Amino acid sequence: MIQAVRGIILDMDGTLVDTNEAHAQTWREALEAFGYQVPLEVIRPLIGQGGDKILPRLTGMTEDSEIGKKIAAHRSDLFEKRYLDAAKAFPKTRELVARLRDAGLKVVVASSSRRDHLDRLIAAAGIGDLIDSATSASDVDESKPAPDVIEAALGKLGIAPEQVLMIGDTPYDIEAAASVGVRTIALRCGGWSDEHLTGAIAVYADPAALLADFEASPLV
Repeated sequence: MIQAVRGIILDMDGTLVDTNEAHAQTWREALEAFGYQVPLEVIRPLIGQGGDKILPRLTGMTEDSEIGKKIAAHRSDLFEKRYLDAAKAFPKTRELVARLRDAGLKVVVASSSRRDHLDRLIAAAGIGDLIDSATSASDVDESKPAPDVIEAALGKLGIAPEQVLMIGDTPYDIEAAASVGVRTIALRCGGWSDEHLTGAIAVYADPAALLADFEASPLV
């Protein structure tokens, strides 16, 4: 039996703010600065995971290795200086989160971004006053698709997984949520097609489309 939804876990990058391409670009540039030539088409499908997953996939080195730390720091610096202040929310993002709150739902953000970046993205989305809490890569050992950040979000919600929905944009959101019993509504605005979002209980174009269909969506 499907239980009524009481809580929402929100992804940030690619779901509420249009930053996936910026993350891909900064990974390409950071890797190039250290002698690694990796095409964007190889990097883009990895976005949605944290550096602890992306760097080994692209270089074979861990993020805590000497060079790995330098690459990760350079990438983070590039994102902060070039893209973070320019980050824009997708249309109707604030309105969607406000509608979630109006429906009596608790809302927690769960992101693979580090905490200081996440705070600025939340501000860019204009939802800081609408969410109950947030979890980031800084709070956990492993990023998505490991379930760590989802488990942390569930802890902040204090609600059983079967009464919580994830709203995300990547297969990694779906996998991380499913591994702890949380169902996912997926959005295409992060760049993934329906065939890659298999496992989501519903797929919408973006926050505006989900808001428009709110009463007929799995949220109700």
